[in-house]
Amino acid sequence: MNATTPQLRTNVHTFAQRLSSTRRGARLARLLAVEQLRTWPVSPSVTERAEQIVAELAANAALHGRVQGRDFRLALVLDRAAGTLRIAVSDARGGQLPASAGECEANDGESGRGLVLVAALADAWGTEPYPPSGKAVWALLKYRSVSTD
Repeated sequence: MNATTPQLRTNVHTFAQRLSSTRRGARLARLLAVEQLRTWPVSPSVTERAEQIVAELAANAALHGRVQGRDFRLALVLDRAAGTLRIAVSDARGGQLPASAGECEANDGESGRGLVLVAALADAWGTEPYPPSGKAVWALLKYRSVSTD
């Protein structure tokens, strides 16, 4: 008699990685996020949106949130039951909060528009403390699950 063990579907997938606060670390964050998302049940359009968001948030962490000798952290949480993908990039500089998207739109400089892009691509975004002294900038994407049956 052959008995099969029932396989439970995982409704929450997580990925987290610490990366150096450099341009190379920011690029690696984007590449790792794309590779991870390709293994999860999300559509290519969600992966493309997430790739751009990770690129912007990681670049900001490496450029504006850098503290000598401290890394930044990329975290992805796919909640299939809720139909959401949460992207969070944490850095060590908690006192320096990013400007709101509205403030970024008023900026006439060549830089500083990354969060405008994040706001356009994400369904929601914001900041939160990242203990002991850092901050996390997060973005939430809503999606419909791709069937893996």
